[in-house]
Amino acid sequence: MTNAAPSRKSPDQPWRTEGTPEDSPRSPSGWRKMPGGWWGLAVTALVVFLIANVVLSFLDEEEPTISYTAFSKQVDAGNVSKIYAKGDSIQGELKKAQDNPGGDGTYTRFKTQRPAFADDPLWEDLTRHNVMVTAEPVVQQRGIVANLLLSLAPILLLVLLWVFIARRARAGLGGAGGMFGRKPPPKPVELEPGGKRTTFADVAGIDEVAGELNDVVDFLRNPDAYRRMGAKLPRGVLLAGPPGTGKTLLARAVAGEAGVPFFSASASEFIEMIVGVGASRVRELFAEARKVAPSIIFIDEIDTIGRARGGGASVGGHDEREQTLNQILTEMDGFSGSEGVIVIAATNRADVLDPALTRPGRFDRIVQVAPPDRGGREAILRIHTREIPLAPDVDLARVARTTPGMTGAELSNLANEAALLAVKRGQDEVNQSDLSEALEKVQLGAERALVMPEEERRRTAYHESGHALLGMLQPGADPVRKITIVPRGRALGVTLSTPESDKYAYTEDYLRGRIIGALGGMAAEHVVYGVITTGSENDLEQVTNIARGMVARWGMSRQVGRLSALPGDAQQAYGLAAAPQTLDVIDGEMRRVVDECYEEACRKLRDHRDQLDALAAALLERETLEEADAYRIAGITRSARTNGEG
Repeated sequence: MTNAAPSRKSPDQPWRTEGTPEDSPRSPSGWRKMPGGWWGLAVTALVVFLIANVVLSFLDEEEPTISYTAFSKQVDAGNVSKIYAKGDSIQGELKKAQDNPGGDGTYTRFKTQRPAFADDPLWEDLTRHNVMVTAEPVVQQRGIVANLLLSLAPILLLVLLWVFIARRARAGLGGAGGMFGRKPPPKPVELEPGGKRTTFADVAGIDEVAGELNDVVDFLRNPDAYRRMGAKLPRGVLLAGPPGTGKTLLARAVAGEAGVPFFSASASEFIEMIVGVGASRVRELFAEARKVAPSIIFIDEIDTIGRARGGGASVGGHDEREQTLNQILTEMDGFSGSEGVIVIAATNRADVLDPALTRPGRFDRIVQVAPPDRGGREAILRIHTREIPLAPDVDLARVARTTPGMTGAELSNLANEAALLAVKRGQDEVNQSDLSEALEKVQLGAERALVMPEEERRRTAYHESGHALLGMLQPGADPVRKITIVPRGRALGVTLSTPESDKYAYTEDYLRGRIIGALGGMAAEHVVYGVITTGSENDLEQVTNIARGMVARWGMSRQVGRLSALPGDAQQAYGLAAAPQTLDVIDGEMRRVVDECYEEACRKLRDHRDQLDALAAALLERETLEEADAYRIAGITRSARTNGEG
């Protein structure tokens, strides 16, 4: 496909020209030659030569001139070691340093002038005091050749530096900017003929997102069909979603499906200390992409430079970031002639981007990339286990059911951890137990070799049994998958509960059940021991977040009402997003909800104390209980429970 936009006279030229004379003088690199460039170099060399001579004249050692009377006194005192005379001019050297007649330090070498009218017995005095009269000057002066070489050395260095900069400019490495951290423009990847490209076959779990990008692929493949209908090529696609959901993989897949060159860079690579370098790099990147258009440019973590611009003065890196952003906006705008180049960007903070980036004409569409559902997780696991030998007992569908909310990157890490475990155990295949143990390591943390006192171990067993029993008794709660009192990560014990199916909306009863289950450990310690320990810190953090959401965001409080009193990020700015009276009401309602749930948790544990004791005893004996054993010991039929509301 031919680029529809008017081509630039030079790909490195940061502006477009239309109607300018074609015979304007330009250097081979595309830049205008400065008239009299060699004259400028000659003038610079002359200035450097004069400065060097002045500096060298100051650096030369200059012997002081003393009076002939002072010289005669030094001869009479026997303090002159040798002299050299040429006519009436005398150079000499003292045995002992004397104070400088100018008052600045001392001197040993000197020069003086013998008066023409002097009629003193100088030769007899010199002979009597054993003064050596030399045939060579006491102070040797540099010759003409040495002076010339020393004077030309700075000029030679200047010429070498000039040649070095000129070569970098011709090589396209940024000219003089290379002195300040300029880097070569990014090279297109996946351009080798016959090389394996990433396609949509390598992407799973986000089929709806791939569907949104299919028309971009079709446009790149068949541009003429769209042009006949007057449709324009999209300028940019913004992929927004949590980390690890496959945004970079999607961008590569789009380029692979369309069979076009793919340029990739991280937004942070454009930022430098020198203001203007980032904007220049953006120009170079787009220039390279236009040469091989149609092509795709992928910018990862674009929120690094694309944050909303604020008012007020800005200096340093902030000013550099804004200049880089402005250059990206200019390159993506229709005026810049970037037709044939599609920009795909990725971010997990789409809410902080500058509105100028997300308007139509820049990023024409915003695609939300969410974590995969259960079917998507199973497909992702199959892709990441293609090169891993799996045992016949491996059930990837079961693994997918127990990994809700996990992203593609986390599932890839899960498969790799299972393979590492199999290698450590000397196995030829990865079996189901390897995957289960790898999942526990990823979700719960690695086991710690911590020896706890028996009383501490017993209290931990009741703590985890309280979590598990309330999870089993609470209608609609997530099933309990595993209970363990083996220390993992920062926790002394863990109760793992995951839903049977993915949930996208939660009822008030389900959220209250989550709070009751989270308070089960503290309630069990209170019921059994009558004390509260620090082991419930993480539980209380979960409880606080759920209660705050119920009261202040999801309209589940009569006192606050059906409004969102705090925004979604209010956990970081809590206390600043609502009136003080509203915050007081929110605090009161949160305490009411949590207190009611805690009282219900304590009541249920008292009513089912026998089941609590049975679970704790089994944990003390076996340390870890799987799902089936836990329900059997608690005397609760797993199939008889209703599972959740979606």
